[in-house]
Amino acid sequence: MDTMRVFTFPSKNCYHIDSVKQGQRVLVRASFLYGNYDNKSSPPIFSLYIDGAYWETVRTSMWEVVYHEVVYVLKKDSISVCLWTYPGTNDPFISALEVRGLALYRYVYRNDDEDYPLFLWKRFAFGSNQTVRYPSDPYDRIWTDRDVNYESLIPVSNNNATLTYYVGYGDGPPPAVLKHAVTCAAPPNYMAISIGESFPFNRPAYYIAYFSEVTQLKPNQNRSFRIQIDNGRYSQPILPPYGAYKEQFGYNITFSEKSKIYISPTGDSTLPPLINALEIFSVGKALINGTDDKDVEGLASLQKAFPVLQQWTGDPCLPDLHTWEWVYCDYYNYKPRPRVIELHLGGYGLSGVIPDFSSMDVLYGVDLSHNSLKGPVPDFFTRLRKLRTLDVSYNQLNGSVPASLAYIIDERGNPDLCIEGISCRASCSCRKMNKKTVTVFFGSIIPIIITYIWF
Repeated sequence: MDTMRVFTFPSKNCYHIDSVKQGQRVLVRASFLYGNYDNKSSPPIFSLYIDGAYWETVRTSMWEVVYHEVVYVLKKDSISVCLWTYPGTNDPFISALEVRGLALYRYVYRNDDEDYPLFLWKRFAFGSNQTVRYPSDPYDRIWTDRDVNYESLIPVSNNNATLTYYVGYGDGPPPAVLKHAVTCAAPPNYMAISIGESFPFNRPAYYIAYFSEVTQLKPNQNRSFRIQIDNGRYSQPILPPYGAYKEQFGYNITFSEKSKIYISPTGDSTLPPLINALEIFSVGKALINGTDDKDVEGLASLQKAFPVLQQWTGDPCLPDLHTWEWVYCDYYNYKPRPRVIELHLGGYGLSGVIPDFSSMDVLYGVDLSHNSLKGPVPDFFTRLRKLRTLDVSYNQLNGSVPASLAYIIDERGNPDLCIEGISCRASCSCRKMNKKTVTVFFGSIIPIIITYIWF
């Protein structure tokens, strides 16, 4: 991982991936390796977003790879991954962006018929002495024991090289992970896995624990245990199978920095408990399908007509703290998808004719003043029923403006522009233009920036 993309534009910078389909379950992983590329010895900190929703605060390291994963179901035929930082701070960057398709029955977390995104916190491969990923894991999940405290744990392994594991169900941990485990000595005869301080405690937690026996037990042997979170209820007894695995789930859990996952033997167990692997996620809020398609279409027309606007990428209205600086969005009167109700493009260096963005049918105000716009004021403005202000002052527009716009338009600074029935006179120096066809550029997505994906 010796390359990166650095973003110097002081706003939201996004990758747009459209080789996916709505309804797919995907794993998205973003990786970051600072490596002191700028000789400042100051690893940047910045925010990461997925499809307009907050993902994580990225705290990069000088020489270690930092990565973040999310598993979720796509709400549309694209993925947007954005980086944002405060102006004047170190520039955000990204080293790799990967997308893996998952079966729909993997990593299901649903409530009230909504799928919720799962943000990976830790993925442990207990007892493994190396990182496991593709090709051992067809989904290229990263399983590691790097953060495991082995002080009171005993690594154990299955040395049967011919054993075939059946993993075609559940969340499908790779056999390379199930061949290894940890157990504990007696006493204390139980295991305690600490959560620590780095978990995002403002989100509920979800865990998946994997259990597979590493030895064929004798008739007089029994391994049975339960899981408990802090002082909560015990799970049902778990008896790990040989050559297969069992999963134990924990839904809607509230962790604290002192939380622990306890694995304790049942009263009739002759062997201490074991665990092969563990995944812990924080659960995000249900994602929405981004800004309304009508507004996305209109904004795409503006960006196509005016290249200077193409540096704004990602969702125009999401997240609500980091919208495009020249749009104003309404999140309260239009739910669940926000709408753009104002355009603030005064003094943006726009030149050429005004394109058709009439699909933005809830616009309340449009400011196109102090630019170099030419040609007529398009008739589509008369069809925007909610429009209350239209500022086209100090451009180079010409022709006549429909009388219905007379009380909402500011046309000052356009000597060849007049209003029908008011300022358009036979002796007026302005020319009444014949109606011309305005070319309409249709687009359903915001412009795509080049996406680099390393596999």
